[in-house]
Amino acid sequence: MPDQVQLRVDGKAVTVPAGATVAVAVALAAGFCRRSITGEPRGPVCGMGICFECRVMINGEPHCRSCQILAEANMDVRTNG
Repeated sequence: MPDQVQLRVDGKAVTVPAGATVAVAVALAAGFCRRSITGEPRGPVCGMGICFECRVMINGEPHCRSCQILAEANMDVRTNG
């Protein structure tokens, strides 16, 4: 198993330790997961998949809870910000 995983967040290459969640990669790349309807940056609050504040699009699938999904090589992650 590799020690690190590389994926893309909003087109930016990000490398995270193997076993890290997508939320970690998004925090490194963008600093937040999405923006609210009023434009405020939103990020993980609960870290357990309950609050839905960490939602992103992964490989074209919308509303994925990034705190619950392990980062995989070559994932394409999109925030709405």
